[in-house]
Amino acid sequence: MTAVEIDPRLAERLPRTVAERVPALADRLTVVQADALRILEVPGPPPTALVANLPYNVAVPVLLHLLELLPTLRRALVLVQAEVAERLAAPPGTAAYGVPSVKAAWYGEVRRAGNVGRRVFWPEPNVDSGLVALVRRPPPPGDRAATFAVVDAAFATRRKGLRAALARWAGSPAAAEARLRAAGIDPATRGERLSVTDFARLAATEPAQQA
Repeated sequence: MTAVEIDPRLAERLPRTVAERVPALADRLTVVQADALRILEVPGPPPTALVANLPYNVAVPVLLHLLELLPTLRRALVLVQAEVAERLAAPPGTAAYGVPSVKAAWYGEVRRAGNVGRRVFWPEPNVDSGLVALVRRPPPPGDRAATFAVVDAAFATRRKGLRAALARWAGSPAAAEARLRAAGIDPATRGERLSVTDFARLAATEPAQQA
């Protein structure tokens, strides 16, 4: 097991805590004192599971970074703020569905795995928490960076139809409409209606198809 902890005091204390609580497993723990959002590799065998109490203010960026950095991860179970958990696991067409939902779905199937009340923490926070589980699956055909660029553009003005919302991304409203139609998507629909596969298909359309 490899633990990543940004706080040097906690990183120093963690091996001793494990040795005190579960001494039989102490030699199986490696602690890396680093920022999980900036880490580029982890020591030891390629990890297959991620279990984390993610820092709430950067939970989504950290989760997406680790899923992209570590393709060997097959499963993840993370604790995040309850509102973030709802967004990560939201399906298309719901109010909570947005950028985190689509980007997490690129990597796997995401679901809510439980609620955690604020009273189990000390000091008690002013927010509730939720567990989110992810099971890795192959991403849809297409380029991740290109797909994520379309996702960001579509939800930057989520109340607009995609013809207007994607005008800057495509070059103009007419160009956006042409690419939407090429992908088989109604230009009047909103981004919250599209699945990650829809976004990938849209990103793969050629600018040359613009009207």
